Amino acid sequence: MISFPLFFPKNKKIKETITVLSADIGGTKTSLGLFVTANGKLKPLKDATFSSKQHSSFYDIVKLFLKENKSNLPDVLSIGVAGPVVNGTVKLTNLSWTLNTDELKQKTGIRAVYLLNDLEATAYGLAGVRDDDLAYIYNSKQVANGNMAVLAPGTGLGEAGMFWDGSAYRPFATEGGHSEFSPRNDLDIELLRFLRDQYEIVSWEHLLSGAGIYNIYRFLRDVKGYKEPAWLSEKLETEDPAAVISHTAMRALNDGCVLAMENYITYLAREATSLVLKLKATGGLVLGGGIPPKIYPLLRSELFHQQFQKSDRMELLLGDVPIYIILNSKAALVGAAYYGAYGAV
Repeated sequence: MISFPLFFPKNKKIKETITVLSADIGGTKTSLGLFVTANGKLKPLKDATFSSKQHSSFYDIVKLFLKENKSNLPDVLSIGVAGPVVNGTVKLTNLSWTLNTDELKQKTGIRAVYLLNDLEATAYGLAGVRDDDLAYIYNSKQVANGNMAVLAPGTGLGEAGMFWDGSAYRPFATEGGHSEFSPRNDLDIELLRFLRDQYEIVSWEHLLSGAGIYNIYRFLRDVKGYKEPAWLSEKLETEDPAAVISHTAMRALNDGCVLAMENYITYLAREATSLVLKLKATGGLVLGGGIPPKIYPLLRSELFHQQFQKSDRMELLLGDVPIYIILNSKAALVGAAYYGAYGAV
């Protein structure tokens, strides 16, 4: 059984039953879940997912959820958001919403409202995972105690850390996904030049998000000359391009898609390496977000782990780092609930 002990300062203090409304807000969708505390754990009651861009505010979604589920006001509202939280306020990175805890308390009437970064929430979600929620990409035989790193590509690219204090993990947020892309070879430099026509600063998010998959594919098609058959052009116009490219690659139906995903896996491994080294995450790397579960067969290939171990004299350290993938799409929602119930101080 895979277990991650997390630090929850209120775990032993709460004796009464409390209800927690948790949220996971992303650029594409917003998920809400209602939970109740029970013996130091959380019991899920109801959940629903909404299109973020079809609603003018997060408050409207909360009202709709409570009305549809005929729910009383919860004791706690705990929200994981894709953006940097500073002094109880966040301007979401890929959505035109600004949230503030005091304003949400006034509007909703909920007495306790907490905001945390969605990757921090994902890390807290490890408290509620079951064995079938996690899988190994690489199971090290020499696992060392130490910090952990969390890397989650989806609509954007999220990164977080988990500090090991000697007895438990303490999650913390970063905005490392917005750090600049660093080319390593001539092909990378060509790709950088291609993307600089669209972005003033080319960040890792521009390569490792869903849009990043399409960016890499377009570069191979438009600059390197890989052919795009008519059937693929039609699917790219009518469906999610990232899903089309990855599915086509896994079935080996188009050389451009196959190479696009090979490059994507390589870049994902390289950024994972950088995050692990900067955090000295000897305790492990966790891949979350919407993309990894959908490309699990590609991540299980030798390419990812081979590229992950490439480093400037740190190959031995990297070779012993276990790598996990979160298969439960509700990890951030569960994590926000655990934080609201037991972690916020």
